[in-house]
Amino acid sequence: MNKKPRSLSKIIIAAVLSLVTIGVIVWAMFADERGRYVVLDPKGPIGDAQRDLIIISTILCAIIIVPTLILVGIIVWKYRDTPDNKSKYTPNWSHNTTAEVIWWGIPILIIIILGAVTVRYTYATEPSKPLASDKEPITIQAVSLDWKWLFMYPEENIASVNTLTIPEDTPIRFELTSDAPMNSFWIPELGGQMYTMSGMAMVLHLQADEPGIYKGSGANFSGEYFQEMKFDVNAVSDEEYEAWVKEVKDYSEPLTEKSYEDLVLPSVEDEQYFSAVPDEMFQNIVTKYVVDKNENASEEAAKE
Repeated sequence: MNKKPRSLSKIIIAAVLSLVTIGVIVWAMFADERGRYVVLDPKGPIGDAQRDLIIISTILCAIIIVPTLILVGIIVWKYRDTPDNKSKYTPNWSHNTTAEVIWWGIPILIIIILGAVTVRYTYATEPSKPLASDKEPITIQAVSLDWKWLFMYPEENIASVNTLTIPEDTPIRFELTSDAPMNSFWIPELGGQMYTMSGMAMVLHLQADEPGIYKGSGANFSGEYFQEMKFDVNAVSDEEYEAWVKEVKDYSEPLTEKSYEDLVLPSVEDEQYFSAVPDEMFQNIVTKYVVDKNENASEEAAKE
């Protein structure tokens, strides 16, 4: 039975519609509410390096993928099953050295280059590696809770909930942990995500090269209201940062052990500020679930 061939125009329309659909899906998945691709428009040195690695990797992969997809279309069209197809028919063909060299040699070369580039950027952006700068880094301790973020500034002895203020052009040394289910700390415009886990303190260095408001979030599912774990990162000048610290100290209540116990309970919270933090609070949160520590405390309480 003769089959009616599909026209070239229909194939082109199908291909265009497929590309448009893929484009809409990519835009909906990765663009923020203002339509910006924040990962590809970074505002810090770590984000810059990770953006470069994404672009280089995409180009290297495209060297293989794009010609392959084009050849698939050409071969399907050229050798389609039609009565008037005059394409060369070679049923006994089995080997071509030139073709073997091309379709094995180029991918192997691309993988070698991609591996070397990835290793170089991975070591250059290692999270615990301090950033080169003339300014001293500022330490901020971030704790993921159900379903909020607590940020403590040990050098300033202040804290905030669901909002972060940092000086621009200054390295920030984040110390990360969790007092709730495992989560992930992520500020896309400044750098990649880092997991927060109970009983562990992870280190992540980031920096904002220019003032602005950047979006941060918990990038890991952690329960019913995990989507509420969002916060603004306000990158300001040194003078504005000092003024903000003074304002928090002057107009906020201190964070106490009791208020922290209330904060740990599962809830969705607005932005909050605290003028002081109990000594060693971050270290106590990190070691909160250490078995030996809790057993010793119970034994000492029993003796008393």
